[in-house]
Amino acid sequence: MTVRDPHPDWRSRRERGPVEVREEMGRPTARVFTRTACERTLKDEASFSSRVNQESMGPYMGPVILGMDGREHTVYRNLVSHAFRRSALERWEDELIVPTITELLDRIAPLGRADLVEAVTSRYPLKVITSLMGVPLSDADRFREWAEEVSSGPLDPERGMASSRAMREYLTPIVEDRKRRRRDDLISDIVHAEVDGERLSDEHIYGFLRLLLPAGAETTYRVFGNTLFALLSHPEALARVRTDRSLVPRAIEETLRWETSVTLVMRVAKQDTEIAGCPIAAGTTVGMMLASSNRDAEHFERPDQWDLDRPEDPGHLSFGWGRHLCLGMYLARLELRVGVNAVLDRLPNLRFDPDAAAPEIRGHAFRGPTALPVVFDSA
Repeated sequence: MTVRDPHPDWRSRRERGPVEVREEMGRPTARVFTRTACERTLKDEASFSSRVNQESMGPYMGPVILGMDGREHTVYRNLVSHAFRRSALERWEDELIVPTITELLDRIAPLGRADLVEAVTSRYPLKVITSLMGVPLSDADRFREWAEEVSSGPLDPERGMASSRAMREYLTPIVEDRKRRRRDDLISDIVHAEVDGERLSDEHIYGFLRLLLPAGAETTYRVFGNTLFALLSHPEALARVRTDRSLVPRAIEETLRWETSVTLVMRVAKQDTEIAGCPIAAGTTVGMMLASSNRDAEHFERPDQWDLDRPEDPGHLSFGWGRHLCLGMYLARLELRVGVNAVLDRLPNLRFDPDAAAPEIRGHAFRGPTALPVVFDSA
């Protein structure tokens, strides 16, 4: 069953207290619902470990940065972070990102109507990531299927392992080619990264590449859809943004707060500790409900409303906090800014299709619209 709106449930849990502890599958589990408690837990590396993510994802992806702590995380992040610096990514705006969204919009601009999820938002970040990696666009859909199955490995281990092997077999000749001959793509940057004499092992290279597509494409496409949904649901705000493009970043940040694509991140308690005064036993799995924290009334006024006039830095946790602050946040913001501007440029008089079913944002762990049927003045 697809969850339509978990926010009322999260709101009632916040009102009962910042933390809820119970047993799930025979293991103590905590859920953290408030903004302050989530931030403090994410910062408390002495008490909480990211290793739980390696336990669940490692068998299918290999070593992943989301499951590392301490020095291992620092070394690994330093080796890959240079490829995701804002200055490193800005050069891709005109060379890759703008042409990608332009091509997608060219296909629908003459039609006067489209489903923006099917035609644009689900394809755009995927094409950007695969192009950055040097993967031929003709293989992008196959790569996405593998990535989805690898990410779902804990639910279907046999399929997850098969896709993990297939992705490795596909990437091996590309990685080996980049080792011999560096090119202007992301895989080359990762393969040749070196800090203080240390380089990534093959297992770490393939682990990062297996994670990159679901982390970089799946999350961004949902936020892109959420942003367009929010603007289309607020025609006056849409008109303001169309006229004043300096408001585009504000619309994106407010959407990240109001309806982020990834709703929670996981940790495990390394020792007996507490969260907001609630005792947490060592070994407890802790889920920070970021989507809930972003609507905490103690931190945000009118938290359930999407408000274009909210302060430009609303203080959301959608990219995490602390050591594990999302590496791809600059790329995501760049893609979203370019994407929103392009849609407003190419699809005049954009509005929901009155003859189609009303779109909805759905999901629990991942949130986004499954369809965005729209009409517009055809080119």
